[in-house]
Amino acid sequence: MTADRAAAALTDDGAGGLTYRGSRYLLVRPETLVALQKAIEAALGERGAACLVAGGRAGGGSALQSLEGSPGEIVERLLAMGGAIGWGEFTLERLDPDELVVTVRNSPFTLAYGAATAPVCHLTRGVLERLAELALGAPAVATETACVATGAARCRFAARAR
Repeated sequence: MTADRAAAALTDDGAGGLTYRGSRYLLVRPETLVALQKAIEAALGERGAACLVAGGRAGGGSALQSLEGSPGEIVERLLAMGGAIGWGEFTLERLDPDELVVTVRNSPFTLAYGAATAPVCHLTRGVLERLAELALGAPAVATETACVATGAARCRFAARAR
């Protein structure tokens, strides 16, 4: 999707609301979200990641409600939407009956986070976990198997049916 097409899908309601294809969105700088993430991690340690994944699952679930088609079509549409709204360039690596694998280039979260010893894209992981549940037709668990913040060329997520 081009920037012009993405901008055409944005609507200002004149009362402080912004919608993308009919769903409410909020423009927030990645540094703001990363500062929140780091504060949560400082307060909760490893449990902080679970909180952020839960947020990603909630947002992903809401986004999926506006998409129609087969599971494969919905996967493609959500990945395109992620790029259109600035979450990075999503590429579907594999969609099998029991696994969804996606890579992300240019993630705003890794760029804002900086160097880390463990993967940091918890919000994206939550969105993809929820997407995998729809695509696989079963509860799923997603893992970030590579992260730019840890030195990888791209972030990579693998979600498998539980």
